[in-house]
Amino acid sequence: MGVEILDADLSTFDHVFHKFKTEAANKKANLILFLADKDPRTNLSWCPDCVRAEPVIYNKLEALSDDVGILRAYVGDRPTWRNPAHPWRNDPRFKLTGVPTLVRLENGVVTGRLEDYEAHLEDKIDALIAK
Repeated sequence: MGVEILDADLSTFDHVFHKFKTEAANKKANLILFLADKDPRTNLSWCPDCVRAEPVIYNKLEALSDDVGILRAYVGDRPTWRNPAHPWRNDPRFKLTGVPTLVRLENGVVTGRLEDYEAHLEDKIDALIAK
């Protein structure tokens, strides 16, 4: 039992997402965490909200006794993410407006989400996982 983490970026997302969905039935909760890429100079995300939310999310997930799957989907560098034509901004499944965004997936459908301004709030993370 525990947390299983898969990583994807724009170029690998479809393949990794397929694997993630295939393994979803074996998990209590399946989450996708959309994040900004890390800045190679600092090894930290270029997004301050991601820097704040990531440790809170990981701590909450690691404290669970149930199996949880999480797909970390990296949106790219700042210019890539800021482009209004970014694929995940326009994908009808996700309709991203900001990062970090944490979504719960059930049967391949988004059933809950925490947007960038709330993804670091412990009570909201708990509620999303408990759905």
